[in-house]
Amino acid sequence: MTSQQSYFRRAFAWALLWVLMGGCIDPFEPDIDEVETNFVVVDGFINSRGVSTIKLSRTFKLSTEGQPPAETRARVLIEQEGGSSVTLTESAPGTYTSAPLNLGAGTRYRLHFYTSNGKEYASAYTPVKITPAIDTVEWRLGGQGVQISVSTQDATNQSRYYRWGLEETWEFTSAHRSILEFVNGRMQTRQEDIYRCWANSVGSNIRLFNTTPLSQDVVSRQQLLEIPRTDTRLRLKYSVLVKQYAQTPEEYAYWDELRKNTESIGTLFDPLPSQVTGNVRCLSDASETVLGFVGAYSVAEKRIFISHEALPNEWRIYYKTGYENCMLLDTFLVRDADAAFSNPAVQPVEPVYNDRGILIAYTASARKCIDCRERGVNKRPSFWR
Repeated sequence: MTSQQSYFRRAFAWALLWVLMGGCIDPFEPDIDEVETNFVVVDGFINSRGVSTIKLSRTFKLSTEGQPPAETRARVLIEQEGGSSVTLTESAPGTYTSAPLNLGAGTRYRLHFYTSNGKEYASAYTPVKITPAIDTVEWRLGGQGVQISVSTQDATNQSRYYRWGLEETWEFTSAHRSILEFVNGRMQTRQEDIYRCWANSVGSNIRLFNTTPLSQDVVSRQQLLEIPRTDTRLRLKYSVLVKQYAQTPEEYAYWDELRKNTESIGTLFDPLPSQVTGNVRCLSDASETVLGFVGAYSVAEKRIFISHEALPNEWRIYYKTGYENCMLLDTFLVRDADAAFSNPAVQPVEPVYNDRGILIAYTASARKCIDCRERGVNKRPSFWR
C-alpha cells in the first residue's frame, strides 16, 4: 500500500508554500507559529483475506532528513465489534503484522492500539468489504506513449468505490558490460553479473474511481498510468502489478481529500489545502490529532508484462537509459592498473591486447556507469518471465 505518511508530508508542504507565496506584489514575511510535528500516523488496512500490516510512526518537520520516527513497542490489536480480537506482532520497528485473516463480509472491525507511553488509540468500526476480482489490466499505444488501464465489475453492485495501487518493475542494463574485476590487488574474471538489473517503484499517485453515477457497478478501461515512449522503463521489459481495493464511501472521501491536497494544488484556482485526519482517534485525549484511515477489505491483484518487442521499432532510438553521460571509456596501461583500480569508484571493463596478442591495458569507466546495482538489484524477481 502507498504510504500515507508521504501524502501528509506533501500536503503540509503545499500548505506552507501557499502561505509563503501569498503576496504577489509586496514582499511579506509572515510570522509562522511552530507547528506540532509529533502526531501519530497510522498507515495500513485490515486485510480481510490475508495478512494485515500496520505501520505506526510520527510526523516530523519538513526540514528533517530521513524516515519518519517509528512508533515502536506498541500493543496493536484488530477487534471485531462485540467479538474476538487478534494481536499483531512487531515484525520491524513500527511495523505490526497479523496472522492471515479470513473475515466475513459485512462484519465490523477496528484497529485498537496502545503506545509505549500508555496512550490508547482506536479507529472507528468499519464494515468488511470484499473486493471484486480484476477482469483485465490492459495496455495500448496512446497519447505520447503507453497507456495502462483496468476493468472490473461487481454483479452485486456492492463495491461502487475503488482505489488502485501500482507496483512497477522494469529490466535495464548499465552503460558498459564489465567482464573483469580488481580484487585484492589482482585482476580477475568478474564473478557476478552487474550489467543487467531490475528496478522497482511503488506508485505515489492516488488513483480513485466510483460508479455511483452508473446503473451498474462496472469499471471499464479506467486509465491508471501513462508511460512516455522515451521512458527507460520500456527499453527492455516492464511489468506492473495492479492492486485493487474496494472502499467504503467514508474511506473513499478520505483518499479523495488526500488526492486534492497533494495533486491538485499549485495555482490560484486550485483548492486550498485542508487538514485530513481520518477515522483514528486518541481515546486517552480527544483533543489529540491522529492521522490515518483504517479500512477493512480484501485485495484483488493482476500483473501484466510489456516487452520492447511488442512496441514500435521506431521508439528504440528515443529510449532514455539514464546513462547518457557514460559513453566514453578510459584506458589504463597494465603497469598503472594498481593505481587506477585501487579506487573503487573506477571499475575495469575489458582487457586490451596488441596485434601480437599481448595484454597491454584495460578499458575502464566509473562504477556508476558499470554497476547496475547502483540503481536496482541484479537478482531476477521470482515473478519475472
